[in-house]
Amino acid sequence: MDLMWVWLVIAILFFLGEVLTAGFVLAAFGVGALVATMAALLGATLPVQLVVFIVTSGAGVLLSRRFADRVTGPQAQGVGIDRVMGKQAVVLETIDPMAATGLVRVDREEWRADAVDNVPIPAGKVVQVVTVEGTRLKVRLVPTDEPA
Repeated sequence: MDLMWVWLVIAILFFLGEVLTAGFVLAAFGVGALVATMAALLGATLPVQLVVFIVTSGAGVLLSRRFADRVTGPQAQGVGIDRVMGKQAVVLETIDPMAATGLVRVDREEWRADAVDNVPIPAGKVVQVVTVEGTRLKVRLVPTDEPA
C-alpha cells in the first residue's frame, strides 16, 4: 500500500514535468505511473508494478509519437508570415527609403514595405516579397517582362 503513494507522487511529478517542458514524452510516463499505482492498489508485487510501469509507459510513448509530432513539429508552409513570402504585391504608396514610407497590398492585406535595394518604387508598380523584417516587408521590383 505504501508503494501506491510512491507511484502516485511519481505520476504527479511526471505530469508536472510535462507541463513545464516541450516534447510530449513525460505524459506517457505519468500514465504508466498511474497504472502502476492501480497495480499497487490491487496488491501486485513490486516486480509486477515495475513491468506494468515499463510496458504502459513504452506503449504510451509509441502511441503518442504521431500526435506529438503533429502538435510540436514544423508548421506547414504558408502559415503565419510565411504565407506572403515570394508573393507579388502592388505598391499603393510610393516606397521611399529616404522618407521611410511605402505601402503594398499582398492579396487583400496591406503591409508597410521597404525596397531591398533602397531604391524608390513608385505607386502602381508590381513588386515581389523577398523577406520580412519585423512588421515590414522587404520587396523587389518585378521586371516589366514578367507577368503580374
